Amino acid sequence: MSEATVPDSGWRATGPYAAGAALGGIVGAGVVVTVTTIIKELLAVVSRQDTWVIIIVPVLGIAAATFVLHVIGRGDPVQTLPVPPPTSPASSRTGSRAGVGSRTGAPGGTGPRRRWVRYLPRIPLSWRRFPADVARADLTADVVLSAGAEERFPWRQAPLRALAIIITVGSGAPMGTEAPAAHLGVATGSWLGQLRPGRQQLLRGAAVAGGAAGVSALMGVALVGTAFILELGRRRQVALTPARVTAALIGGLIGWGVNLTFELDLIRLITPMVAPDGWLQVLRTCLYVGVIAGFLTALTGWAIYRVRGWKAGPMRRLVIGAGAMLAATLTLLLVADGRSAVGPGGGAILWAESPVGLAAPAGLLLLVAALRAAATTAAVAAGGCGGVFVPFLAIGDLAGRSFAPHLGIPGDLAGASGAASGIAGGYRLPWTAVAMVIGIGGPALAMTTSLGCVLVATATGVATSLGLDRLTRARADRRDDEPAAVTSS
Repeated sequence: MSEATVPDSGWRATGPYAAGAALGGIVGAGVVVTVTTIIKELLAVVSRQDTWVIIIVPVLGIAAATFVLHVIGRGDPVQTLPVPPPTSPASSRTGSRAGVGSRTGAPGGTGPRRRWVRYLPRIPLSWRRFPADVARADLTADVVLSAGAEERFPWRQAPLRALAIIITVGSGAPMGTEAPAAHLGVATGSWLGQLRPGRQQLLRGAAVAGGAAGVSALMGVALVGTAFILELGRRRQVALTPARVTAALIGGLIGWGVNLTFELDLIRLITPMVAPDGWLQVLRTCLYVGVIAGFLTALTGWAIYRVRGWKAGPMRRLVIGAGAMLAATLTLLLVADGRSAVGPGGGAILWAESPVGLAAPAGLLLLVAALRAAATTAAVAAGGCGGVFVPFLAIGDLAGRSFAPHLGIPGDLAGASGAASGIAGGYRLPWTAVAMVIGIGGPALAMTTSLGCVLVATATGVATSLGLDRLTRARADRRDDEPAAVTSS
């Protein structure tokens, strides 16, 4: 039996997976930490600038990312017909003008509008070619679609996407770094696996561990990266085999170890310090925080899914999405402050923890959470290349804090429970949210409260998504019936 036909189920594949995981986890974590550190430094520079810079730079960043992915990168059909060889000198001369590589717009050519591309650095075509029908800024899709068959992961496009990620998130656009961490980690592991192309299981272990290590190094919690990469695979019904779970665990531990060793502070997570007074308060917190955070983030996730599948050209997406993002940013500056309008949402949480935020009414905190949701959705629509995990954390945190005075609980507990609820309800990753709650720690009753919020938010998120899908289908059916009614009349 050849290596490619050896099944990944059972314990036999655990050894090759673990060997690949050790290599992929170390290198994947290193790549992710490097990229995230660059992003963090750029964000620090942008956040210190004047208000007009905070407003304009994220739009310019998304425009630059669109240039990288849609001008330097090119879209080609998955299948192309080969060009027949010339049969005569005349046809050869004709083919040299109209065939592959010509300037007439034929497949493989630059086209009359892109002659200036010759002045860009020469990048091999295989490193900048994307399937024509994919959303090039959608990082999670590649991780999900290649799960269980990581040898198909498009790792050659990772450098262009890394550049787009740095430009988008580093410029202060309302997008996060967790999907980039998973994407770049899996890409690194998949690339390393190509060193031994006959060892398919080694490659898959390296890719799984690379993704898990990248997320764990970013979050500083071992099991978050493990749960994140495994849950994404389950969206494609990939089985949780011993080999795959082992690779994810090794990657998560390596990423966590890298975070501890270098004392990294790449993302800020809230640890609840004070537990609720009793079980009645726990129940009330689960119901209020779980429902509102789960509903708001599920609504945001549904909207992001819709705009990501929007069939519009890059320029149209950029103009409309950037305009909506500008409107949300300006409103955030008016109702809160500059911190709340920059980056994936950490600044908004700092504002909520400040004396002004603590004195703000619940309605204002909910408004800021809704504006953050609108800004992230608009950034995705515009073509921004980044993640939504961290924005969901911020949206859920702000939504939870709005109920803290009403429930009589500390803001950190409400924020931590809301953040976990945002991951469960919006990103639909309940086990990742559970791993985050356990990894962050805190008093036992506070952790129980957060876990209860995760459960309620998961149910709320599912119900919200199903309800929105049903309303959308009903509206589409009514539109389809109207022409038929007019024709019959």
